[in-house]
Amino acid sequence: QVQLVESGGGLVQTGGSLRLSCAASGSVYSISAMNWYRQAPGKQREWVATITSGRSTTYADSVKGRFTISRDNAKSTVYLQMNSLKPEDTAVYYCGVVVPSTASVYWGQGTQVTVSS
Repeated sequence: QVQLVESGGGLVQTGGSLRLSCAASGSVYSISAMNWYRQAPGKQREWVATITSGRSTTYADSVKGRFTISRDNAKSTVYLQMNSLKPEDTAVYYCGVVVPSTASVYWGQGTQVTVSS
């Protein structure tokens, strides 16, 4: 079992920045890649960024160049630095991981990010 707790969301103006954190606990040794997703009101959850255990990163086109994903394995924590925020970035942001050995998917409770115009 893996537990994920996100933090760092809030209200920010267009062009501002926020840093999200997601702390993992439980069977953290089983985690490989860590991911951020987001879900805006009335829309499906969409993938935002991934960081592998080797710290390779990939991003959705909509956030490339503005968001940076990183991880601290000693703290079992993944971060999402969000710069140049836009109103369309408004969503609940979720941390998600897949445990390869069991194919189990774990999600955090989400953290709200609101960007005002």
